[in-house]
Parts: sequence; structure tokens; C-alpha cells
Amino acid sequence: MRALITGGAGFIGSHLAERLLARGDEVTVLDDLSTGSLENVRDFIDDPRFSFVLGSATDDAPVSRLVARADTVYHLAAAVGVKLVVTRPIHTIHTNVHGTETVLRHAAAGSKRCIVVSTSEVYGKTAVVPFREDADLVLGPPSKTRWGYAASKLLDEFIALGYWKEQQLPVTVVRLFNTVGPRQSSRYGMVLPTFVRHALAGAPILVHGDGSQTRSFTWVGDVVSGLIKLADEPKSAGEVFNIGNGAEISILDLARKVKAMAGSASPIQPVPYNEVFDASFEDMPRRVPDISKIRGFVGYRPTVQLDEIIERVIDFWTRAEMSQTLAVAV
Repeated sequence: MRALITGGAGFIGSHLAERLLARGDEVTVLDDLSTGSLENVRDFIDDPRFSFVLGSATDDAPVSRLVARADTVYHLAAAVGVKLVVTRPIHTIHTNVHGTETVLRHAAAGSKRCIVVSTSEVYGKTAVVPFREDADLVLGPPSKTRWGYAASKLLDEFIALGYWKEQQLPVTVVRLFNTVGPRQSSRYGMVLPTFVRHALAGAPILVHGDGSQTRSFTWVGDVVSGLIKLADEPKSAGEVFNIGNGAEISILDLARKVKAMAGSASPIQPVPYNEVFDASFEDMPRRVPDISKIRGFVGYRPTVQLDEIIERVIDFWTRAEMSQTLAVAV
């Protein structure tokens, strides 16, 4: 199989590329490196079955050419991170909506199999937990910029399912829940790598708000398995699936757990939202997936739970910091 991954030099995309190569597929990555990095694909960039193209999913020329050569398109390219979403709302909406429409328009020309990656953010302030794919979605007001990101990803879903309905494009939508693992940068406000790096450095672990907001963290390898299984299952076309882990933890308890597992003396400090973001920020109180649908379709089950995830992330950043120290010394 020949796979195209938009945003494939990013955290999740690079793990997906690595897995597809390992099973014998040919993989092409399209990435503008705005948030992705060639470092993420360093270990397999010389593989003859891998190719990297510098470009954006919003640009017709490279998308048209690359989609035409692919059997399956994994569309992961999107605006990344709460900080970017809050500070650059126009860029966020344009990147998400225009990129998805461009990819799907060219995919429809050849009826290519597509996986469109959405986000748990679309559930917004939905009160019924765990979140089901058929639940009503409750977003906040447009004065809160976070909901612009959620709305843009929800529009991506409507566009994808519109192509399925009108043009029978075999497209599947997936909503990811707080994916974590090696290669995830702390630059964009991702909570687990940020907590781990601060704990290892002995720096204060900053918890936004009172820390009562809850999340469900999923190992990146489990997410990749879910994406590939759905792509390989024709009956998943025209459907929306959660990919996540049903275990729920508050951010304050996550900070405590990271501190203990890292053997850190870092203080845990609550920080009001208005000291981190501007007044347009609003948080989601809970984010917990119902994963029974994807389990029923393709047998998806999370294999790595939170304590082991944290251990692996601590190990990754410990080795990364040691490598950087050695490089400076040399």
C-alpha cells in the first residue's frame, strides 16, 4: 500500500509513518514544518520506501500530485497546541478548514481512502460523560477563541461526511483524546511533556486553574493502531470514531503523579488562566471518551495505561536531556 500522511513530520504523524513502513507500506509525508520536525522522521528518512515533501496541505499543487499517487490518505495536518489556537485564531481556522477541504477535494477525484483526524475538542462543554460519537456537541461563545478551534475541526468533520454522502468518498473521521508519547514537544502547551520536563529539571510544575479539570491520556502507539485498523476496515467509511483511553485523571493529580514518579522535588503551583492566556480562553472541564464503537468495529483496546505512559515519557526526556548535555560537552 502507498500511504500519504499530511502533517507526517509531527508527533503522531511520525509514529504513524514508522508503523506503516514497518509493515511494508510505502509512505510519503507532506509537512510544512511549522510545528513538525525532520528530527521526528530522522530514524527512517533514508528508507527507500519513505519520501518527504516540504509543503502545506492547503496548497493544491502538491496535494493533487501526492493524493493521486496514494492508496490511503491520513490527514493529520492541523493547527497544534492551545497556545497557538489562542494567539492565532485566523491561522488556526484557515489551516484546519482549508487544508481539510483541499485534501478531500483531491481525494474525491480518485475516490481515495481517507482518514480525517479530528479532536475531542469538538465535544466542548458536553455534560454527558463519557463522550459518545452520537452525542450533542456544546461549544462556548465565539468570544472565547478556543471554541474557534473546536468549530473548525467540527466543520472538517461536516466536510468529510459531506463528501461521503454526496460523492461516496470512503472517508472516516476520528476524534483523538490527549495523545502522548515520545517526540511530543512541550513547546505548544502539551501538558504531560511539560510536567515531565519541569519535574526532571526541578522547576515548578505549573497547573492551570485549580487543576480540577480532567483528561484521558492515550499512548501514541495505541492511537496509531486505531488509525491503521480503521483505514483497513471498509465498513468504517462514513463513520465517526473516538480513539482514546477511558481512564480519567485530574490535571492536579497528574502533576502529583509525575512529580512522584520522577522522584522530583519540584513544587506544584496553581496558576490562574488569565496569567497564562488572555481573557478569551475557556477550558473544557472534562474530556473522557466512550470507546465502545471502535472496539466493536475493529477490536481496538488501549494496551498502555497511564503509569506506564508516564514512565516511558520520563525515560524519553531523561535520555533527550542527557544527549543534549553530551552534545554541549563535546
